[in-house]
Amino acid sequence: MESLVESVPNFSEGSRQDTLGEIETAIGSVGGAWLLDASADADHGRSVFTVAGFPGRVMTALEAAVAVAVERIDLRLQHGQHPRIGAVDVIPFIPMGDTTMEQCIEGARRFAATVAERFGLPVYLYGQATGAAGRTLADIRRPGFEGLDAAMQQPGNTPDFGPSRPHPTAGATAVGARRPLIAYNIQLASTDVAVARRIAARVRERDGGLPAVQALGLFLDSQGCAQVSMNVLDHERTPLWRVWETVAQEARREGVSVLDSELIGLAPVGTLLQVADHIGLASGRPVADRVGEAAAWLRIRHFEPGMALELRLAAIRGDS
Repeated sequence: MESLVESVPNFSEGSRQDTLGEIETAIGSVGGAWLLDASADADHGRSVFTVAGFPGRVMTALEAAVAVAVERIDLRLQHGQHPRIGAVDVIPFIPMGDTTMEQCIEGARRFAATVAERFGLPVYLYGQATGAAGRTLADIRRPGFEGLDAAMQQPGNTPDFGPSRPHPTAGATAVGARRPLIAYNIQLASTDVAVARRIAARVRERDGGLPAVQALGLFLDSQGCAQVSMNVLDHERTPLWRVWETVAQEARREGVSVLDSELIGLAPVGTLLQVADHIGLASGRPVADRVGEAAAWLRIRHFEPGMALELRLAAIRGDS
């Protein structure tokens, strides 16, 4: 086992390829930090990058990416479906290999202090990086960029690092430490966003739905359909097969069907092996085969085995 860390930084830009290319180049320029995936969504106004490698090298790569985003992304001009407070909206640190959560917490706090000082960014800690008190990403994002200045002046809303006013163009940033998260969306055979919102309300934990699931109902202009957009915060508590089956059931209650689903970024291989076990795929078969058939059962669009985190990292590093 090696001391490795994963990070999945989210930037509030989903369509300008020149800016996205500069962020990708900045991350890829640091040896010992491997860019595993990059995806952008114009409807959400968002891009998600997956980076893994040696902790210090990953932090160097992320700092270079933040420099690009602060220079190139102006939230006064940016619009999208996804809630956001910053040009660099969120940077989580996730343990891999023999790295502990405590090491990720320490690294997240150190990184937050560094970018706050270098770029004049207010930085909020979230998740396990906040300590026992806790602060959720949803709480931090609730005011959005437009309401951020007023929210910062409220008692208890002072950023953990940096100025107490938003950066004029880049807003603020949330930095945290967490377990693996799966960004998973399900498209509906409907154009009615109200249907997606009702389904989202019934499946998310906050309103009494599935444990460790966050959900929003959105309309996708580019695809002409409604979507249930989700974060699965703990796939041990709520496996992906249960998310798929529950949304499909709730869609039937609304008189619509599900079209397909999508992964944003990568998912731990264990997530898809849970699905393989659920649908009865033999455990002795090659991992890549089981993962592929599990993804087909979930109707994950454009899937290939490298969308499983550990398989992608092994392929890029040339590991067996």
